[in-house]
Parts: sequence; C-alpha cells; structure tokens
Amino acid sequence: SIESLEKFGVSAFKVSSADLTNLLLIEQLIASNKPLILSTGMSSKEEIIITSNLLKKSKTSFALLHCNSTYPAPFHDINLNWISELRKIHNIVGYSGHERGINVSIAACALGASIIERHFTLDRNMEGPDHAASLEFKEFSQLVKGIREVEESLGKTGSSRFLSQGEMINRENLAKSLVASREILKGEIINKDMIIVRSPGQGLSPQKYNDLVGKVISRDMKKEDYFYQSDIDGDNVIFKKFDCKRSWGIPVRYHDFKYFNNLIKPDLWEFHLSYSDLELNIKNFFSQIYLQNFIVHAPELFKNSHLLDLASIDKSYRKLSIANLQQVINITRDLKTFFPNTKKPLIVTNIGGFSMDEPIDEKFKHFYYETFSESLSKLDLDGVELIPQTMAPFPWHFGGQRYQNLFVNIEEIIEWCNKLNLKMCFDVSHSYLACKNLNTDFYEFSKKIAPYVKHLHICDAKSLNGEGLQIGKGDIDFKTLFKIFNKYSPESSFIPEIWQGHKNNGEGFWIALERLKEYL
Repeated sequence: SIESLEKFGVSAFKVSSADLTNLLLIEQLIASNKPLILSTGMSSKEEIIITSNLLKKSKTSFALLHCNSTYPAPFHDINLNWISELRKIHNIVGYSGHERGINVSIAACALGASIIERHFTLDRNMEGPDHAASLEFKEFSQLVKGIREVEESLGKTGSSRFLSQGEMINRENLAKSLVASREILKGEIINKDMIIVRSPGQGLSPQKYNDLVGKVISRDMKKEDYFYQSDIDGDNVIFKKFDCKRSWGIPVRYHDFKYFNNLIKPDLWEFHLSYSDLELNIKNFFSQIYLQNFIVHAPELFKNSHLLDLASIDKSYRKLSIANLQQVINITRDLKTFFPNTKKPLIVTNIGGFSMDEPIDEKFKHFYYETFSESLSKLDLDGVELIPQTMAPFPWHFGGQRYQNLFVNIEEIIEWCNKLNLKMCFDVSHSYLACKNLNTDFYEFSKKIAPYVKHLHICDAKSLNGEGLQIGKGDIDFKTLFKIFNKYSPESSFIPEIWQGHKNNGEGFWIALERLKEYL
C-alpha cells in the first residue's frame, strides 16, 4: 500500500485504528519522511503511548485522532473528554468520528480537535459496514459549516472579556444607572438619599455607588439626571473654541440642540433623527435663524419596527421604506427654513440591503443595487442630496447581528456611485470593520473612496465589531487617514461620531475633537 500510494505523490499518510499498533508498518511510514495521521480507536492508553514515543524518537511529524471504532458508534461510548487526555500524550489531536449525525464532530472541534475525519457516502443505505456511519453530501456540508462557525465563535486562547457592539447597545437599553433622586445644586455633598437606580444603562454603573457617596457635585442636576464618572473624578468637560481648516460639527438631537448651541459654535449641526422625532413640530425646537449649516441623518428604524430598506425585493416593504424616507426628506426641507445658509442639505442614510442568516449570493447583488436605484427614482429629492453611508459588514438590528451586503465593498461603491451619480458619507469605523472582514487594506480603501466623499463620520474601530470607539482606543492610524483625505477630499466636512459621545454634556465628542485636531 505504501509503495502504491507513493507513486501518486501523496503529501501525508493516514494510519487506521487497526494499524496503530503495527509498528513494522509505522517504521516504514517513518522512512517516507511524510507527516502521519493516526487513529487511536481500539487501542489502550499504553499502546497509544508506545506508538507515540516511537514517532517522537524518530522526529516524525504526526497527529493523533481520538476514535471509537464501531460503525455507527453509540454516543455513550464516544467519550469526547478523552481528547484532553490524548493531548497530554501528544499536542496535535483530532477526532475520527463514526457516529450518527454531525453534532459530536462539531463538539470535538469545540474541545480542541484540530482535524476532523468523517466517512463520506453517496447513500447511507448502501451495503457494507461503513455506510451507516458515514455522511451524505448535505450532512457533510452542514458539518463543515458548523465547524467553521464554532472556530469563529471560540475566539483566541487567553483573550480577555470584551463588550461587543451589540452588547453595548443592549446594555444602554437594558442595564441600570445611578441617577439623582431629587434636584441637586452645584457644591452639595452627595449622600445616599440623593441616589436611586433606574433604567436604562446610560449613566454611572450601580457598582460605583459607594465611590459616588461623599463626593462634592460640580454641576447642577435635575431629578433623574444621570451621574457620570466625572462626578466621581471631579473633571467635568469644558468646551473651548475649536477651529480647523475642514468644516466640522457634532451630532445632535432636537432636544439637546439648544444646549449645545449655547455651548459651542461649530460649522454645522448633524441632526440624528429617530422615528419619534418625525412626529414632532420642529417649531418647538427652533425659534430663530441660525447661521451654521446642517445635515440630517435619517433614522434606520421607523415606526412599528420597520427597518429602512430601499433594496428590499419585497415590494410592499420597499414601498413603506420609500414613504418613510420621503418623510425625512420633507422634514429636511422644513429645517432649511431655520438654516438658510445651507444651500443643499445632505441627508445621510443607510439604504438597506441586509440579510438575516447569511450574506446575499454574490451573483444576485447587482439585482439589489438595481432595486435601490429604482427606489431612488421614486423619491422627490428636490432641494436636498441623499448620501448613503459606507456600511459595516455586520450591522446590529434589534440587539442582534445581521449581514450587510451593499455599500461595503469599495469596488461596488465606486461602480454604483458612478452609475447613480452619488456621493458618499464615509463612516470610518464601518469601513475599517469591512476591510478587516474582507482582508483588504483600509488605507487603500480610503484613497479610492476619497474623491466620492462629501461628509465624514470619524471615530476609531477595532477588529470585526469594535465600532464607534473613542479616538485612540482602536487601531486606526488617523495621521495616515487624514493625509489621504487632506490630499484627495479636502472639502468634505466631518463630525466625531463617538458611541454615546453626547453623554455627560458631549464629553465624548469634545475628547475626540481634541485628539483629532493635530491631524486636521
């Protein structure tokens, strides 16, 4: 058998359980100088050690597969926990399975098996002992998919606990905060009677309760205002004058616009609308003419949990998305009354194109872009300009992950910007995560997209889902990034879009601006 296989030029040899103790055969395999994979079924611990020692002594590269040599193997006999014991004998361990189904083999992967061997058959009902313990095509495909999912979910050995973007969103909505039980005046000493715990989790953690008691408050607080870490540290944010060559602003909501307008004078305001804002009378929030420019960020989520999707193949769903976005467009035109210096207001939007359980097949993506194009043609965009934002590969909807398919890949973005005469909002964090997922260079992405960019959302990012991080908390080299944008897109405006940067009177936004100013 060795002589025959050598003629084919095989790169390694697999030794069945029946031959683990056949040292004469194994010595001949050692002489081939090729890696060996050895199943350990039907052998005792002592027999496995003897063969392993022979291979180690000869400095042969090999792997051991845990195995139960019955066909099919009963679940109660498999003993997957033996994998950890087998690793004490040799460090490279896998699993050779003859059980029914795929779950045990996937579990072996989770327990550290680096090789999975399964028998393959065209039909499990064929004659012969192996067929009943084998996998047909569909099962084998599911096995591979399951193993890849487990590998991805295991993470790195020794890695620390971190909060994903989805967890941060859910924490903001579901966790608890320390809030003021009554009005508190600047200079008062915080006592226990002044503090209560309430949802949501947008303020100081209840774990900081004892740290807060006894501190002198350095600001006035209304009843049920959040406490923040700065109330313990005593270093409240102080906004100063900020100037840079590039037009800049901060994101605001209707309800906090007056506060920030009294505090700073940016070049522009970016109004982030929620679907509930669409029902409000804007005259209750704006009572004069403002000299700054403005941009609108359309909601992604609308009434009755409707996620905006201009690329949906469901015609009724898409029709509602078009109607919802048209309402945003109409409100933007109304806002221009109060911000007359804005010649043509920009509307930043996510255009949809997401999927629930897996990415859209590449060969169908053009159809979704065409559907988006059709939706654009049905919008009355008179006096405004719609700019889609670049997207992250795994958006968070309703506290869970989905797949984003459109405006992620740079070549597709350029193609459809040219076809539809579009400009973009470059979300730095989103596109960094997209490049990580696609294993492409983020700074090359930035060079290519820069000529198509009208507006920038600036924040840091890390790994595949570290989105919206404070400047310096992620992996982005902002010196390199702004060299690119100062050269190829000098006119594009920007805001710092730090996750929850508005909290504590805009603390996150101001820290970001201070850290960015050396690059602008």
